[in-house]
Amino acid sequence: MRITDLPEFRLFWASQAMSMLGTATSRTALPLLAATVLAASPFQMGLLQASLAVAYLVLGLPAGAWIDRMRRRPVLMVCDLARALLMVALALAALLDRLSFPLMIAVGLLLGVARTFYEIAYQSFIPAVVGRARLVEGNSKLESTTSASQTAGPAVAGVLVQVGAAAGVAVQAVSYLFSFLLLLRLRKPERLPERAPSRNLRTEIKGGLVFVLGNPLMRAVAGSAATYNFFYAVQSPLVVLLLVGEVGISGAAAGALMTVGGVGGLLGAATSQWVARRVGQVRVIWVAYVTTIPLVMLIPFAGPGWRVLLFAVPWFTAAYGLVVYNVAQVSFRQAMCPDELLGRMNASVRFLIWGIIPVGGMVGGALGEWLGVRGALLVAGAGMTSGVLWLLCSRLRTMRGMPEQDPTTALARDLPA
Repeated sequence: MRITDLPEFRLFWASQAMSMLGTATSRTALPLLAATVLAASPFQMGLLQASLAVAYLVLGLPAGAWIDRMRRRPVLMVCDLARALLMVALALAALLDRLSFPLMIAVGLLLGVARTFYEIAYQSFIPAVVGRARLVEGNSKLESTTSASQTAGPAVAGVLVQVGAAAGVAVQAVSYLFSFLLLLRLRKPERLPERAPSRNLRTEIKGGLVFVLGNPLMRAVAGSAATYNFFYAVQSPLVVLLLVGEVGISGAAAGALMTVGGVGGLLGAATSQWVARRVGQVRVIWVAYVTTIPLVMLIPFAGPGWRVLLFAVPWFTAAYGLVVYNVAQVSFRQAMCPDELLGRMNASVRFLIWGIIPVGGMVGGALGEWLGVRGALLVAGAGMTSGVLWLLCSRLRTMRGMPEQDPTTALARDLPA
């Protein structure tokens, strides 16, 4: 039986698609609203972007401990409903001509909180929906909709904001509401996690961090992802400057060119299960990384004419490899983690690999001023490539498939006493 024949997976997949589309649209629509309706300054735009991400740093670790104390589906439903209501409030403010920058910051902060809880609960709920034996298949399907939403979201946001500020956010409210209603129909049994009465929040948070950082395999996966994300954040503010300022194409053309990454991501999601079967579900983690990500070092040499391919080809290839890598490493983490630690494990990993992004963005700006755009992009490319060293210097390099042990004890021998 295919995983898509399971009615509970189809409902979850459809819900995730709607929720991810709303998230991807919001990330572009809110800055566009601030720029077009409120004429926000560059500093204000930076504050708005930070408001959407700061929850990972502040609440990421305790969110994981809280989620491990409760069923995950209700958490997902509350997050979707909260985001729908926030979008409705923003739409009403726009209709009544009450839209203001402080209101957008407040909405951004609350959206960030809801997204933090949603994504930790979402990754912790997947094993309950698909079973541990089908994690790669399930994650590849779910990653395909994530890649599609990241491709379509900015375009949808641009069209909606052109129609009107209220329409732009009202449609996002509908997407979150549909996600909520689909989850409401999902009847997958989910037991309430057991919790020892002697535990406290600090102890539970420490348990998640120890599980990730104290085990060599988990530490290698988290270290590679954190290294990649840091240098990707260095690269991100410089790519548009390269295309517009150095290559000499328009902003619209630059945006269109960057969509090749979304296409690469979709192809990666479509083929990740096939690649994992042939290469090995664990081996593919480092193989996908080492065969695709180093090509980003060609990006600084992009230029007019045919040399624009030195951007497009690495951008497409790296996006493809990153999705294959993500499906494999997320499936590995989920398979090796006990059910009662899933929330804290996912929270700890996300705290480490997402919390570092704001620092990378600031470093990227400083390097661009010091070395110039091309020099800073070369540093970023070398740094992104170096993330594979975490994997090659670990036991993951010698593993092909998932270990045979019970997931509740598979990593126990590697944990510190």
